[in-house]
Amino acid sequence: MKHIARSTLIVAVFFGLDKLLGFGRQILIARQFGLSYEIDVFNAANNIPDLLSALISGGALGVALIPVLSEYLEGRGRPAAWDLFSHIVNLAFLVTAGLSIVIVIFARPLVSFKYGIAPGFPPAQQTLTAELMRLDLAAILIFSISGLVMAGLQANQHFLLPAMAPGLYNLGQIFGLIILAPLKGLNLGVFTLPAFGLGIHGLVYGVILGSLLHLGIQMPGLIKYGFRWAPVINLRDPGVKQVLKLLGPRVLTMFFLYLFFYVRDNLASGLGEGAVTALNYGWFIMQVPETLIGTAIGITLLPTLAEQFARGETEVFRHTLNHALRTILALTLPAATLLAVGLPPFIEVVFGFDPLEASMVVWASRAYLLGLIGHSLLEVAARSFYARQDARTPLYAAALNALAYIFVAISLSRSLGPTGIALANSIVFTSEALLLLYLLNRRLPGLLQLGGTLRRVVLVSAVGALLVFSLMRLPVIPSLPLAAGSLTLVGVLLLPFIWPEVNLLLKM
Repeated sequence: MKHIARSTLIVAVFFGLDKLLGFGRQILIARQFGLSYEIDVFNAANNIPDLLSALISGGALGVALIPVLSEYLEGRGRPAAWDLFSHIVNLAFLVTAGLSIVIVIFARPLVSFKYGIAPGFPPAQQTLTAELMRLDLAAILIFSISGLVMAGLQANQHFLLPAMAPGLYNLGQIFGLIILAPLKGLNLGVFTLPAFGLGIHGLVYGVILGSLLHLGIQMPGLIKYGFRWAPVINLRDPGVKQVLKLLGPRVLTMFFLYLFFYVRDNLASGLGEGAVTALNYGWFIMQVPETLIGTAIGITLLPTLAEQFARGETEVFRHTLNHALRTILALTLPAATLLAVGLPPFIEVVFGFDPLEASMVVWASRAYLLGLIGHSLLEVAARSFYARQDARTPLYAAALNALAYIFVAISLSRSLGPTGIALANSIVFTSEALLLLYLLNRRLPGLLQLGGTLRRVVLVSAVGALLVFSLMRLPVIPSLPLAAGSLTLVGVLLLPFIWPEVNLLLKM
């Protein structure tokens, strides 16, 4: 098995375990909190801390760091690369700490302001949102280091421990849910788990614990590759300047990306109890296949594309990227159509929602699934520009995308409610992916020669969706086993028709 395929498989397997744990976490949350204001508050409180984390470490800085570290490893060796890493991680931690203090002071107005996170929440929920936001910042300080450790290990072409880290993060949250949050301990036969009765605060403490586990699991990787920390920050260092040069556009790009979550919750907070959480569940459901396919391929592809660009291998770069795009199309289109048809029994039975709550989550999920292909393609398209050390083009595309989303989401939310907000997300992210691919194709002619992949996959996805729809109408069999069986059977039947693209991935 080739390097990218092997690395993608490692990442996908552990991301799959992470999503399985995440799925269990979401079930526990749904059964403990339902679609209540309490869990609405928890979801909304994460917005600004998550934005801070994305801008400083795991998102913006991590992606900006990988191409430069890859270049250092290729040309100067590991000691020089780790020296640069120390400068960057120290800077990230101090900046995160400073901004966290500002957020702690201004948390309440950041929530209740007309254009804040959740102006539609009642006053008591706004106060709780500000309180949970302040607690979340402890986890973000840890992630300011942990996110960059992921980038450092990935630049060394090590993907195992970074892929395991999100699962450990989920385990911390699950501990918060089953031990810290409940009033009554979970009964496991003759043994009853302890319960601390902290409610929604217990879930936040679980997030902090998860962030510590996220960092801890990766430390052996740093030791393996000979990392030595140095308490220095030198903004005049050429490598630091190179990272910061890439970081500026990337920070703005990530800001525009996280603007979607802010606008989503701002609009949804005025649509009644449960709207914020229904959108959060819908987003999570779409993110399961998106992470296993688009994110897994994008993460493992970036260091290789960066190395190919550094060596001037333009044709190899185009060839690698073309195969990645064809693989993503072949995997995401069937996944989106089959899930959209077979989803309702899982939402109704597994999550334990009443019919009205289940309907809200199902339609939000279907609207997000329409954008599964676009989100997955964007993972690779944006990283292709970063691999070429071009951070400006994704920035301009993200800015245009964010502006369009504001208008589309406001318009569709008025007529379709939460579903309209999710649909707006799918429309604009797919448009952004297509724009970036068009621009890449101009620089790399022939990139979008898909070899009949798109026509074939559209046809088999439509036939597969029709088969699932028909099988789920069979009488007598309970809805959940019927849906699971139908999706499994049709997925296996479709596999031969997408095997050429799966084979491309194996040889990539």
